[in-house]
Amino acid sequence: MNVTAVYPGTFDPFTNGHCDLVRRALRLFPRLILGVAGNPQKSPLFSLDERLAIVRQATADLDRLEIDTFDMLTVEYVRSKGAQVIVRGIRAVSDFEFEFAMALMNRKINDEIETVFLMPNASYTYLSSRLVKEVALLGGNVDDLVPPLAAKLLKERARQPPLS
Repeated sequence: MNVTAVYPGTFDPFTNGHCDLVRRALRLFPRLILGVAGNPQKSPLFSLDERLAIVRQATADLDRLEIDTFDMLTVEYVRSKGAQVIVRGIRAVSDFEFEFAMALMNRKINDEIETVFLMPNASYTYLSSRLVKEVALLGGNVDDLVPPLAAKLLKERARQPPLS
C-alpha cells in the first residue's frame, strides 16, 4: 500500500525535535509531506518564507520529503494532498490530551484519515518552539536546539529593540 503522511505544524521555528520526527516518519511512510501552516492567528515570530527556508535547509538531505504550505483545516489539507495519515509528535502526557482531542475532531470531519502519534528521541522531550523562542529572545543560546538558520534568525530577533 502506498501511504502518504502529512506532518503539519506552524514550525515557528522548526526545531531539532521536529527534524527528529520527520526522520522517524520517513522510516514508516514511503512519502511524507511537511505542511507548514500559515496560521496568522498564532502571531508567528517568523514569516512563512523564513519558516520554509529553515525547514528546507534542515531537511535538504532527505529524500521522499515534500515541503508545502497550507492555510485551511489540517484534515482538509491532508485530503487535498491525497494523503491518508496525519503525523503528530507527543513529547509528554501533557501533549496527549490536546493531540487526542484534535485527532478525534479530525476523525469526525473525515474518518478516512488516521492520526499517528510519534515520540521524539528522549533528548528532545522538553523541546518546544515556544520555549526555544523564549530562551533565544532573552539572550540564551539555542544553537543545539534548532537548525543553524533558525539559530541565526533567532539571534537577529533577540538583538532587535522591543516594540513599544
